[in-house]
Amino acid sequence: MTLPRTADTLDAAALRDRIQTLFDRSGLMRHLGARLGEVAPGRVHVHLPFAPTLTQHLGLFHAGATSTIADAAGGFAAMTQAPDGHTVLSVEFKINLLAPARGESLEAIGQVIRTGRTLTIVQVDVHALNAGKTTPVALMQQTIINVPDRTS
Repeated sequence: MTLPRTADTLDAAALRDRIQTLFDRSGLMRHLGARLGEVAPGRVHVHLPFAPTLTQHLGLFHAGATSTIADAAGGFAAMTQAPDGHTVLSVEFKINLLAPARGESLEAIGQVIRTGRTLTIVQVDVHALNAGKTTPVALMQQTIINVPDRTS
């Protein structure tokens, strides 16, 4: 039996509202100052404005902040495809840091590559935005697991 997927059962506005509600419950996203961007079935953007509290010793975005928003973008992208009555958890991820993360903000774009019954594979591209220029700074591959949602 195939369970209906969230994106199949919600219109665009309802899907956006659902992901926004879940995003707003994330204390770490709030702590970092991240905000939810575009939401579509299998695709989510997360934005992180620059702040001195997000830097490492050279004044660049810290790799931990970069990884955190990538993990969130991938997880929420997978959540748009999760079966009804389920939520998601990261099982593993690998991130390649491609360039120094400097700029006015970072944008992580999570895109579902394959959705299975239990596992979802996601790719996340992270870009630094500075003075209208976009620079790729990280690439993540992530495995997400669907688990029954016991919070509702």
